[in-house]
This record gives sequence, structure tokens and C-alpha cells, in this order.
Amino acid sequence: MTETRIRLLPETLANQIAAGEVVERPASVVKELVENALDAGAGRVDIDLEEGGARLIRVRDDGGGIAPEELALAVQRHATSKIATLDDLEAVATLGFRGEALPSIASVSRFRILSKRAHDPHGHALEVEGGRVDKPVPVAHGEGTTVEVRDLFFNVPARKKFMRAERTELGHIEEWLRSLALARPDVELRLGHNGKATRRYRGGQDALIADDRLLQTLGEEFTRNALAVGHEAAGLALRGWIAQPAYNRPSADQQYLYVNGRSVRDRSIAHAVKMAYADVLFHGRQPAYVLFLELDPRRVDVNVHPAKHEVRFRDARLVHDFVYRTLKDALAQTRAGVTATPNMGGGNVTPMSHPEAGSSMPFGHYPRPQTPLGLHVADAPAAYASLYGNGGSASSSPMTSSAPQARPEDGDIPPLGYAIAQLHGIHILAENAEGLVVVDMHAAHERINYEKLKTAFDGEGLRLQPLLVPIPVAVSLREAELVEREGDALQQLGFEVVRSGEQSLLLRAVPALLAQGDPQALLRDVLADLVEHGHSPRVAEARDELLSTMACHGSVRANRRLSIPEMNALLREMEATERSAQCNHGRPTWARFSLAEIDRWFLRGR
Repeated sequence: MTETRIRLLPETLANQIAAGEVVERPASVVKELVENALDAGAGRVDIDLEEGGARLIRVRDDGGGIAPEELALAVQRHATSKIATLDDLEAVATLGFRGEALPSIASVSRFRILSKRAHDPHGHALEVEGGRVDKPVPVAHGEGTTVEVRDLFFNVPARKKFMRAERTELGHIEEWLRSLALARPDVELRLGHNGKATRRYRGGQDALIADDRLLQTLGEEFTRNALAVGHEAAGLALRGWIAQPAYNRPSADQQYLYVNGRSVRDRSIAHAVKMAYADVLFHGRQPAYVLFLELDPRRVDVNVHPAKHEVRFRDARLVHDFVYRTLKDALAQTRAGVTATPNMGGGNVTPMSHPEAGSSMPFGHYPRPQTPLGLHVADAPAAYASLYGNGGSASSSPMTSSAPQARPEDGDIPPLGYAIAQLHGIHILAENAEGLVVVDMHAAHERINYEKLKTAFDGEGLRLQPLLVPIPVAVSLREAELVEREGDALQQLGFEVVRSGEQSLLLRAVPALLAQGDPQALLRDVLADLVEHGHSPRVAEARDELLSTMACHGSVRANRRLSIPEMNALLREMEATERSAQCNHGRPTWARFSLAEIDRWFLRGR
């Protein structure tokens, strides 16, 4: 056996090992240097790159600067001005704090730092290369700090081989800068590449700057569909923007989360967002959002990832439920007829006022297809309905021989307007103050019935159905122990289950609505969620899936001829029903075409 000896690593090698965690690619260097600039109070940060950052990364700020006698200390490991005690670490308020970034970067590059404080007569510069740290020398420099990183990974060839093409590395830097721009509209950010200016984000305290940042980073389409959210409770505050479900993405490329100003990834919050969108997002699509969560720094641990990409919450369940309920309530206001108006002030979007809807349908009394809609046709103003005559029966054609001679004032017209015709037995055509509204009547009726069923079911509560013969369920040791601890929580979800052995359970009762499914599989899924997240949406999801199917089968079908009063009643119900802008499967239920848009179809005004 070969004898090995314990030895102390050379400082340079220790720094290079640390660099393997902190410095993944040029974008990692930019992140660390810019975060240092922000912590120093910078109001403007300039980033200059060559060859995607491989040849040069230069970050200049107008922050407070570094004392000349501290420049050499700044490039030593575990040296930082941001924490001094354990109490400071438990309440970190700065972006950087580990004291590893500068020495790690300097160990794998040709490194130079220049800095000047406001009261210093001139600046000082310090160079580091190959572990050699030169003495600071006087230089001409404005107030603030400049860090130059040349020839990244020049002395670590194995790491350099993993660098991607210039365009790819630049793309990673631009994406990180986009994320920062959303979080810090108060700071001006400039990016140049190979001698050319490529990005500029104006900075300032004006609310219009935040509007401009949202437009610059995520584009006009997101901005037009953004719903502002803002809610505070239990020492937590959530603000930002979520996109209406109609605006969705094939990937998670427009999902930005910040915790106390720090851009992070968090599985629990991502899960909460997914749950909030579950009822309104088309399958396989991703929501878009920019969310800022604020809480006491002592309630979140930011020291769990070398690059500070992840955090750990002390009250993870509370945070998850807070985010879920805030977004769920905001998305409930996505009623048909409501157009998103980005409210950058951070308040909740206030929906348009709607006429009262008909009463909810009792649970269990569900209409069969092709029977009366169960909508209150009297909801449409009698004066307007009378313009079309009596409307006829459900089987008559919606088209009438008498055209309306008058119409209410525009201010009295509801968001979805009033029906004028039915197209191919599938779509309702309506006229509102802005132009033409087209409604998918089956999709709209499906959502209306689905929401009524959910309301009725929630009012009735979750009933348990005892099993005639208890079912044995084999589980892991951890899941068996969980059942003993969380018996009350499982009962609330509709399961009566006891531990019968070291790795076995006895299932005695299940949710009554789901008794005809596979209760064993559902219980296993619920236990897996409880182990991973501390909570489980499985029962609610299974319930909603069943109610959605019932709503679909009970909704008006294609080729069903509706009278004008029936069509108007459906429009009024849509305006009053939560989430009615989408059907149960996430498809849109309506579309609007303004008169100006229609005029363009026919080249009017040209």
C-alpha cells in the first residue's frame, strides 16, 4: 500500500481549486465583479469585453473605492469587508460576502485592480499573475474601482478547453446582465464587446425607468401581457409581474426570481408558481414572470451554494404557500374581457366591474349536453335584447331579420359586448365598444361550469369514503415514519391511513370523489410530495382533473344553436367567472379585434 502524507496546499493551488467553484465561465467573473461594484454603492457600471470575455473582462464602477493599503488584502482568500461575525453571516444584506471571488479570479487570469476613494489625491493599481502579487502603485483614476481580467484560464488549460464559442459566452453574459437589469433599475449598466457598445440600460429612481427595463429585457409582448402583483403577509412581501396565461413560453427562459434582491433558483417557489398556473396554462408550456420576494434576512440562508445561486428558507412551507396563494389570486382575475394593463407600481391588477352572474349550479346536478345552458338570460339588458325580438328557442337560428335600430351608449357596453351572431355553431360574434369579440362557446362554457363545480365542491368539503376492506400499502421506511408524524395532514387530504409495520401501511379510507381511481398510487404520490416539499397538491389536482372532465362533458357542444339571449347570458357569465380567459386546458376562450385593426384588413384610411 502506498503511503500518503497530509500536506498543506500551496496558496495558488488552493485559490485555483476555489476558482473551480466560483469561476465557471466568463459570465461568472462578470457576475462577481459587478456584484462587488453594486455592494460598493455604484450608480453606474461599465463592462467591456473582448472575445466573449476570454481575452478581456473589464468592469468599472463609480462606487466608494478601496483604500490603497487594502488592495493587496482584497486578493487574499477569506478577506471581505461585508461580514465580520456569525451574526452578520446570518443576516447578509450584500450580494457578495464569501471573500473568495477576487483571489479565485486572480489565480486563473492576468489580473489588475485600480481604485480611488473620493478623498484620495490619486488612485492606486495592483497586479496579480501566477500567484505573484505586486505592490500597489499610484495611477490616474477617477473615483471608484476598475478590475481587469485578461486571458482567463491561461494557466489552467484543462478549464480553458471547456469554454464555448465567443458568441455563446457573450450570450451568457448578456442573459445575466438582463437578469440584473430587472433587479436594479436604479443603476446604469453599459456593456461593450470588441470595442463596440452593445447594451445600455439607463438607470434612475423614476418609475418610468422600471417600465423601460421591463420592455428592454423581456420585450413588448411580455409587457403588454404583464399583470402586476403585490402582496404582504406574515413578514413576507411579493411583488413583480406575471404574464397572463395566454402569453406563455416553450421553455423557462423568462422566469426571474429574486430573494432580497439576489437572483436565485428555488425548486419550492418554482413549484408554487407551477401550481398557481395549473388551471390556466396550456399543457407543456411555461409561464413567464419576474418576482421579487422580500423577507427578514435571518429567515433565509444564502450561504448554501458557492456561486450563491440557491437559498434555503427556514419556513419553506410558509414561503411556498404565500407565493402560491398570491399568484393564484392574481390569476383568478384573468377574466374574459379584461385586458392586462401593466401596473408598474406593484399593486394588484383591478379587474373591470362586471354584471352579477347567475347563481352557482348545485354540486351533483350537472346539465347533460344539448339541454338548456343553465345561464340566466335575463342578465342581458332587456332593452338591448329587445332589439332582436324575443330571441327564439334554443334550436332556432340566432340570426334575425330585424337589425338593431339603436344601441346603448358605449359606456354602458360590458367588456365582451353584446352578441350579434353565431358562426358555424362554434363561435359567438359580439360587438363591444372597441370592435369585434369572438368567443369559443364550448371552451367558455366549460370554464364557467368548472369554476361552479369547484366552488360547490369546496363548500361541501372533502369527504372520506371508508373502504370495506382496508388496503395494505408497501412503502419506504421514511414514508412509514412520515405517516406517523403527519396523520392529521393526511386526514385533511382525505386519507385515513395507519402504520402497520416497519415499511407497510394500512389504508382505511380515501377521498370520496376519487374512490373509483387508484387510491394506492395516489397515496404513494402524496407521500412522495410530503417527503420532498412538505405538502402535496396531488389530491386537489386529481379532484380538479375529474371536475374538469365533468365540466367538459356538461358544456355546450359544437353545432348547438343558441339564441341571442343565451349568447348574451354566456358572455355575462364569462365576465363574472374567474380565469374565464382560458378553458380548463389552458386554451384561450376569446379574442378581440379593434375597429382600427379591422380597418387595416381592408386598407381603410390609406
